[in-house]
Amino acid sequence: MTVSERMPVLYLSHGAPPLADDPVWPGQLAAWSARLPRPASVLMISAHWEDAPIALGATETIPLVYDFWGFPRHYYEVEYRAPGAPDLAREVHALLRAPGREVRHAPERGLDHGAYVPMVEMYPDADVPTLQMSLPTLDPTGLFEIGHALAPLREQGVLIVGSGFFTHNLRALTDDGTVHPVMADFDEWGARALADGDIDTLLDFENTAPAPHLAHPRTEHLAPLFVTLGAGAADLSAQHTVIDDFWHGLSKRSIQLG
Repeated sequence: MTVSERMPVLYLSHGAPPLADDPVWPGQLAAWSARLPRPASVLMISAHWEDAPIALGATETIPLVYDFWGFPRHYYEVEYRAPGAPDLAREVHALLRAPGREVRHAPERGLDHGAYVPMVEMYPDADVPTLQMSLPTLDPTGLFEIGHALAPLREQGVLIVGSGFFTHNLRALTDDGTVHPVMADFDEWGARALADGDIDTLLDFENTAPAPHLAHPRTEHLAPLFVTLGAGAADLSAQHTVIDDFWHGLSKRSIQLG
């Protein structure tokens, strides 16, 4: 893989497909990507692909995975034909394979909406080679270690992106934009822990966060954050929040390290 500019690491709140029609969010992502160095490729870790052992998605352009139900037809007609990233897949395989840790390939698995919805806004020309990797566990420490193992990719121009949602309880969705106190409290807790670089508190969120299982009835949408933190551990002091508002009552907090 060609050596390129060292890349930051991102965690972003991707949301449901309708976020693409939001009057604010697409512009936030587009402005964010415009400030980043141009990536040689993107490694996406989405909340919507849990598979163990670690699986690497298609390395050639294949149809997207429309992994949602009950939305208007036009959301199922979106295309995003980004180039595959076979060289990146080989690098990821080499970095992650270790005793007790298997890595397999899933060539039939296209990008899901946790991957392509933000990529459409950030790189609309679909000209950045993109690889998706599964979440093999929801254990924060295990995911942090995986992220740490992936960190050398940054030196090769790879943009590592954890794609989830900072709070994710669909019962807390609101039509008028009001924010339930549980969502606000969790967001405030997370903002403080991130600002302090307090990895231990973040990894132990089930015991340190306020009402963690109300903010996240399942924790798959927070899980990509731990991969991001592992990959960006050397840049905790340079961590900053890029997006910090709410969408229909859920926290869109999105961060950059490096």
